[in-house]
Amino acid sequence: MPLSEDEQRILQEIEQQFYEHDPALAGEIGSTTLYKHAGRNLKWSAFGFVAGLALLIATFATSLLIGFIGFLVMLACAFLFERNLRKLGRAGWQQMTESMRAGHLREYFGDAGNRLRRRFKRDE
Repeated sequence: MPLSEDEQRILQEIEQQFYEHDPALAGEIGSTTLYKHAGRNLKWSAFGFVAGLALLIATFATSLLIGFIGFLVMLACAFLFERNLRKLGRAGWQQMTESMRAGHLREYFGDAGNRLRRRFKRDE
């Protein structure tokens, strides 16, 4: 059901007041998307999974309790990863991977690949 003219006017006034009173928050909310939030959570859950795996491997032989805690961390992070991947959806995943292919990933890591190639290049 579309909004009436009065409701649209009231909504525009509220939005204008919001931008006037707190422009930093309004800009932050305007620039944050579900894709960014879910992508950030995917990164943190992957990091937590690797940390849980490291804890599991490092301590399972000496302390079963701490190793089991590492496993629980891994399990929780796997569930979080799956939930955020579902939130991201197919469209968000495609947008994220296209931006990586478009060179943004290269900008993120800089010239590290070329430096590694030069460093390990063998003199023949």
